[in-house]
Amino acid sequence: MSQAADTSNVSASKSQTGSVCPFPHLTPAEDFYTVARGNPKPHTLTGQALKDARMTPDTWRLEMTADPYVEDPIIKLPAKIDKPLTLADGTALDLPTLLELGKTRSVKYIKAMQCLNIPAPLGQGLWEGVPLRDVLEFCGSMLNVRRIYYWGYHNNDPKLIFQSSVSYTQAMETPPGELPVFLAYKLNSKPIPPIRGGPVRMIVPWSHGFKSIKWIQHIYLTNDYRTNDTYAFKNNAPESNLKTTAYTEELPEQIQAGQSITVTGQVISGISGLNRVEYWLREVDDESKSLADDDPKLLGAPWKACQIYPQPDWKSILPKGTSQKDIMGFNSNTGEPKTWPLKYGMGFWFTEINGLKPDHYEVRARAVDLNGYAQPESRAARKSGKNGIQVRRV
Repeated sequence: MSQAADTSNVSASKSQTGSVCPFPHLTPAEDFYTVARGNPKPHTLTGQALKDARMTPDTWRLEMTADPYVEDPIIKLPAKIDKPLTLADGTALDLPTLLELGKTRSVKYIKAMQCLNIPAPLGQGLWEGVPLRDVLEFCGSMLNVRRIYYWGYHNNDPKLIFQSSVSYTQAMETPPGELPVFLAYKLNSKPIPPIRGGPVRMIVPWSHGFKSIKWIQHIYLTNDYRTNDTYAFKNNAPESNLKTTAYTEELPEQIQAGQSITVTGQVISGISGLNRVEYWLREVDDESKSLADDDPKLLGAPWKACQIYPQPDWKSILPKGTSQKDIMGFNSNTGEPKTWPLKYGMGFWFTEINGLKPDHYEVRARAVDLNGYAQPESRAARKSGKNGIQVRRV
């Protein structure tokens, strides 16, 4: 458990740092960090190849079928659905039908994207689509369904398939106030481009990016309770959640002695929420050894509180015609965020350090969640999300 942060000697002068966040709260589609695989990568297809891959608005189709697999004693009965949707019989779901459903069932929320194994956020967007629960209604009644597998376009090469899954409960029983798993067709109020997984992709709000499959084309309802996630086969934790994690921007190599320095960065509010961000300034020399995340010096260091940039002027950053009252995670009456930063979203922090004497320094920042646990908890599960404490030197 983390001890309370030391708030002494912390200066955050608005005259120098300002109260306006220097980072964009919504990342343009083209500015997200892109994670993709395949040769060629699906989003690089053009012309007829893009149509043949069913990755254009007029060619996109989604199949939904049941898994007949039985493996006694683990899987005693096959999954069944009343109405399979397939390409072969012409019933696969098309985009106009999904958009029509969205007229009455659409949801919007702001979510940060973070890869399980990349030590930096990929970006944050306003995603819009239809909850998976509502889409599954097209299949009619279901029997013996315990898990939902899904995958997207993968160059028609079985070796390149990238797939993931959620439990039946996660799809169908969203707790009140929580964000649902959904099929997204808009990013920042515009159609999702191929580079971001369009025309339709899965979004799993509480998870890392590997659950939010791009170019979604097939949903497979199964009685197999085990995950089929591609990441699980590579020693990753397939049920990992977004971590409450702070990231620190690079610092200049040198500053003038006595000059103040502003340290800034991003912070993701994961499934355990965010209490605060705190930093530790450490004097070092050529003999100073690097510190592991569980080093006693780090755990017992005099961490000091940082400040979180306030929420932006939403009218100035939301797409035209979008009200924060209509976005999940905001109060539908007042338009105020229910938490700040938004849950599963990315906020930004800063602190100003004054009066540094000539020396070499290391700066670290970490997030502390609402349970009082400090990043990088939990230390034993590295493959459940890369959230080590970043070190910057000046």
